[in-house]
Amino acid sequence: MDPIGELADDRALLGRTSTAERVADILRTRIAEGFFPPGTRLSEDGIGGALGVSRNTLREAFRLLTHERLLVHRLNRGVFVRVLTVDDVTDIYRTRLLVECAVVRGLGEPPFALDALAAAVAEGRSAARDGDWKGVSTANIHFHRELVALAGSARTAELMRGVLAELRLAFHVVADARALHEPYLLRNQEILDALDAGRPDRAERLLAGYLDDSRNRIVAAYARAVDATET
Repeated sequence: MDPIGELADDRALLGRTSTAERVADILRTRIAEGFFPPGTRLSEDGIGGALGVSRNTLREAFRLLTHERLLVHRLNRGVFVRVLTVDDVTDIYRTRLLVECAVVRGLGEPPFALDALAAAVAEGRSAARDGDWKGVSTANIHFHRELVALAGSARTAELMRGVLAELRLAFHVVADARALHEPYLLRNQEILDALDAGRPDRAERLLAGYLDDSRNRIVAAYARAVDATET
């Protein structure tokens, strides 16, 4: 896979009024979908050429994503996709627990608009059948993005886009992607089923347990990675 080549397909998204915010949105999405793993150096010439934007526009987009903790600037070396710490991962899950559970708790009376959530579940199952575990990971990101979208809040959705992009960086530390993502295919379905049955209370309980388990697995993987680096 050529990440820069893939970016050329996004050029049409910029339209005639290319802005740093739109470039940042494209790069954020690509990071969330795993095209740029942690530690990747982002080439100004390559990305700018693929998207057809000026160096100044691209640098402003990099600045925005650095503020979101997705990128880091290293003096005399360039801009890199950030490598998370254990504390970063813990804080990501703390934020997810607060926001995602609050969204489910505040859904109001059923029925809920669940088509996009159901599509994300189907996307994950299809990717699993093909043995595409990166695709399963992407579908999982889509599931949680659509779950938060049920709140109907643009601000909450914007907050979670950045959080979920950071989350994808955390996934890269786990060597066995199948072992990480496969158990959550069923758990996503269970949350969807609870909401479809008009039981947001049950969905919230399932989600809280889900996030606790996922956090524990990722933090343990990070701790092992740190130990391996230090020995």
